[in-house]
Amino acid sequence: MEGVRATLTLHGHSGGITELPSPAPAAAAAAEQLACPVGAIANSLIFEADGTPLLIVASGGRRVDLKKAATHVGVRKVRRATPEFVLEATGQAVDGVAPIGHPAPLRILVDTALADYPQVRAGAGLPHTMFRTTFEELVTLTGGEAAAVGI
Repeated sequence: MEGVRATLTLHGHSGGITELPSPAPAAAAAAEQLACPVGAIANSLIFEADGTPLLIVASGGRRVDLKKAATHVGVRKVRRATPEFVLEATGQAVDGVAPIGHPAPLRILVDTALADYPQVRAGAGLPHTMFRTTFEELVTLTGGEAAAVGI
């Protein structure tokens, strides 16, 4: 969570980190606790793109189209990463992965479906922490690329 906080501070983000009453390993649980639409939850999902980590920040109301993602990043195959791969790539455990604050830069795609919401909530590195942002700010914070990869 400290890496997330440091990245937010570096970018002048003033919203802070919200601690939820209980862990929210799924978008629906986070949306319920935050009283926001499930689509406004920015899920940080780690995939293996031909063996390389790829973080896709997806709208909680959608799934990732792996073929679209593979085409977008120019690889043959994108597949779900193992929990060990996720931890190694992000320094964060599955169900608590944030889109920022990683030990090394990652290739990041931010699903354009998140632009449908004036505010989105993203994980802050632990299963019960989140921060508020916008689609545009999320793209800037992550250094990611906006991409239509949701279905």
